[in-house]
This record gives sequence, structure tokens and C-alpha cells, in this order.
Amino acid sequence: MNPALTAYVDLLRKWNKTINLVSAADMEVLWPRHIEDSLQLGTMAGALPERAIDLGSGAGFPGLILAIAYGIEVDLIEQDQRKAAFLREAAMVTGAPVRVHAMKIERAKAVPAPLVVSRALAPLPMLLRLAHPFLAEGGFCLFPKSRAAEAEIMDAERHWSMAIERLPSKTDPNGLILRIGALCPKA
Repeated sequence: MNPALTAYVDLLRKWNKTINLVSAADMEVLWPRHIEDSLQLGTMAGALPERAIDLGSGAGFPGLILAIAYGIEVDLIEQDQRKAAFLREAAMVTGAPVRVHAMKIERAKAVPAPLVVSRALAPLPMLLRLAHPFLAEGGFCLFPKSRAAEAEIMDAERHWSMAIERLPSKTDPNGLILRIGALCPKA
């Protein structure tokens, strides 16, 4: 087991007592529900690029976990100041190569990256609007979603041109990972 991931989980358990990073019920299923769910993004779409941006990082899923496990540089964007403080502490404890941006996504300044990730932040049309400025040309997004995402996809396709691949989740039988590339707003 990765010692840095273990240190992260220990820190999460400590901070979760005062800041609601994950629900109390999820603490019992932390590894499969959050850690393994985040880790699968590192293997689902081929080799990870060297950099990524995580929108609405929260407790660090999936961006911080990808940085810890795969060593990629990740910009974590989280507007909640308490959660951003946790992310900074977790980065220091684990040595993860991350930068924390404690602000609204729309105000964040980060060099576009070849990978944008986000988990449980917003419906797909809004998620694409938020991700587009951060996605480097030729890059792709990885967004875990439920199988009920088809309505979100149809709505997004009215406003966006994109190449979309639906990958079955390895950790959630009712989930899928959307791999989205060639993202361009429709006129």
C-alpha cells in the first residue's frame, strides 16, 4: 500500500471530525467509494499526462489522489477555504505535487492542462463550461458520472461539440467515466 495514501487517509479521518469532507457514512467505505474510485481514472484512459486540473477538489477526489499515486502535477481548485486548508495540509503531509487555488473556479488562473478532472461537481453542461478554459488543445476531460448521465449528455450536446467516450466504472456498477475530448462550444 502507498504510504502517502495511508497518510492522506489518516489526515482525512482527523480533519473530517471538524470539517465535513466526506459524509460520516462514507468513512466506513472510504477506500472503495473515494480512493479506488479516484485511482481508476489513472488507468482508464491510457497514460496520464504530466499535468491536470481538478475542478471543485473538495477533499481531494480525484485530483489529489491522482497526484499522490501517479506523481502528476495537479492544480486543485476549491472555493471553500476550510477544504482548501485541508488540501494544503494533505499536500504537505504526502508530498503530492499540487497547487491549491482557494477560489471560485471562474476566478482561478491556471495554465491550461492536457487533463481536466472533476467528481460530483455539477451537471455536464455546466461542468463543460467550467472546464473549457482550463483544457489545453488536444487534451481531454475525465468525469465520473452515474449511468443516468445520458440526459446530461444530450443537454450538453446542444451547446458543445465534443468527442465522448463512455467507460464503465470499475468501482461502481451503476457508474461510468466520461472521457471527453475535442471540446468546442457550438456557435
